[in-house]
Amino acid sequence: MELLDDGAVQTALASLPGWERNGDRITKTYQLKDFRGAMTFVERVAVAAEEAGHHPDIDIRWNKVTLALSTHSAGGLTERDTNLAQRIERVFGGPRHHPPGPAGQD
Repeated sequence: MELLDDGAVQTALASLPGWERNGDRITKTYQLKDFRGAMTFVERVAVAAEEAGHHPDIDIRWNKVTLALSTHSAGGLTERDTNLAQRIERVFGGPRHHPPGPAGQD
């Protein structure tokens, strides 16, 4: 996978509110209502990451979740990172779900 040049990274970040470049990765901290909300969000990010075959570094601090994306095998930022960031934005903006109730019912 080809590394993104600085211009391509800046263009991608323009459509990713709150995401910032930190060296060879992009990061964002999300603030949720509480710890349970943070864990639910992380679970949804995990599903999206598994489907994409690309996984963020995740730091959880009570109701704050910091995600960092970089394509380690390429040595920096690629479209895989910006594409997953866009997908995570959709996950964050989607309906907030709590874990399923008894017998898997929502």
